[in-house]
Amino acid sequence: MEYKKNDLLTVTIEDMGHDGEGIGKVDGYTVFVKDTVIGDKVQAKIMKAKKNYGYARLVEIMEPSKDRVEPRCAYARQCGGCQIQALSYEKQLAYKQQKIENNLIRIGGFQKEEIPMQPIIGMEDPYHYRNKAQFPVGCDKEGHLIAGFYAGRTHSIISNRKCYLGVEVNEQILNLVLAHMEAYDIPAYDEMTGKGLVRHVLIRYGFQSKEIMVCLVVNGGYIPEAEELIARLCKIPGMTSISLNINREKTNMILGRKGKLLWGKEYITDTIGPIAYQISPQSFYQVNPVQTQKLYEKALEYAGLEGNETVWDLYCGIGTISLFLAQKAKQVYGVEIVPAAIEDAKRNATLNHITNAEFFVGKAEEVLPEKYEKEGIYADVIVVDPPRKGCEESVLATMVKMQPKRIVYVSCDSATLARDLKYLRGEGYEVKKVQGVDQFPHTVHVETVVLLSHKKSDGHINVKGEFGEGEGKVPLDNIAKRAEEYKPKERVTYKMIKEYIEAKYGFKVHTAYIAEVKRDLGLPMYDAPNAVEELKQPRKHPTAEKVEAIKDALKHFEVI
Repeated sequence: MEYKKNDLLTVTIEDMGHDGEGIGKVDGYTVFVKDTVIGDKVQAKIMKAKKNYGYARLVEIMEPSKDRVEPRCAYARQCGGCQIQALSYEKQLAYKQQKIENNLIRIGGFQKEEIPMQPIIGMEDPYHYRNKAQFPVGCDKEGHLIAGFYAGRTHSIISNRKCYLGVEVNEQILNLVLAHMEAYDIPAYDEMTGKGLVRHVLIRYGFQSKEIMVCLVVNGGYIPEAEELIARLCKIPGMTSISLNINREKTNMILGRKGKLLWGKEYITDTIGPIAYQISPQSFYQVNPVQTQKLYEKALEYAGLEGNETVWDLYCGIGTISLFLAQKAKQVYGVEIVPAAIEDAKRNATLNHITNAEFFVGKAEEVLPEKYEKEGIYADVIVVDPPRKGCEESVLATMVKMQPKRIVYVSCDSATLARDLKYLRGEGYEVKKVQGVDQFPHTVHVETVVLLSHKKSDGHINVKGEFGEGEGKVPLDNIAKRAEEYKPKERVTYKMIKEYIEAKYGFKVHTAYIAEVKRDLGLPMYDAPNAVEELKQPRKHPTAEKVEAIKDALKHFEVI
């Protein structure tokens, strides 16, 4: 049966999707319903209908799931910060474990029994874990000042100063800042007009040091009556740094390039395990220090260091993992594209009296080959902690060339992790352990750390026969050629191409677009016959960016 927009239907939720949305089926028609959990029986209204599936809005929970809990936060449903607060924490962990496994099977080409999954590491108390919060400031319809979080997928602010993921002092700081703005008629920034002064309040907190940083992001160079605001903020125990960040651009980026210290130090210090880090407003620093320590200890355990190894840490940020590894390695080299992060990394090495860590600014895909090929710096162990888009293929290729005994892959997106593991497995690496770590309770995100080791040939077969040129001998070239000819080619489906593109580039492409690119390249069209039919209305053509992504996927799967 086919449904249309505004149809009401009753559906039982059987699964949860990538973004935490509930998935159910009605008469073979798949429905995605946000704000539902597995086991819920709900009434939902179709908002967007496709031929075989639709997106629906939750109207009423008719029978709640046994795993449904009352969210602690009243704004959990509207806010973009949490997606699965209505699911019991035990089931959140099971969902994330399953998500990693599904991606490895679907994108990585693993068989379920091949995945050495370890039990996911959760939190004892999955609240108040974030050491950083960025509150947008604006006005409500009546013109009153508000601060809070953006509603899901929008830039409209939900007024809420009490977030259960952040530290409790955040609310006190926001109250002081907004009271000061009200007292002196200091306007909030308006994204539509580009006018107004205060854009965001950024707060960072040291879990071990108890030091607090407040940074006001402003569309200008100063805050009126700043002395009074500083005096009030300084009464909060632990206040260490108060600064302005100047952002006059019409942009979604929160922080501008220039900063100005108003009071105290330019940074706060915090420790993860035995290592201390200096954190400035701009520093990239893991937001959940409790789980970060567990994650880094696991990465260090997987690295298997005995004291005489050379280790490369790619995408090293402010040296968080590098300095952890340096405790047990002979030498660590860190690579990061952001110059300010490398400055932080060098400062953090000095702060901890670590002399066996060296840092390079640049793209991993450029620095690594240069140091390896020109200077002969090799690696016993390589650790990678890339951004959401995963590793560049050239980085993976150089890693393989360097033949480290072990690779430790730390990932914040198991889809791109799965894609990269597929590549590394194809180049002689074996996945030994897969460990999920719940860095972000109540959200759909999960960190994963994977240990890969280089496969050694573990046996040999004696075959009598002479290879080479001349009578009665078998030419080696012939064997290689025939082996290549008889190697079965994997059938490349549209689904594989779509999944590859979504994992690598973060956007979806329509089957019709893939068909169009294939047609332009003169490739056979056997598995999407409907994509070549004449349409009743003119077809939209893919953008240049999508064409490039499709060609990249076709090259990846060796179709072209």
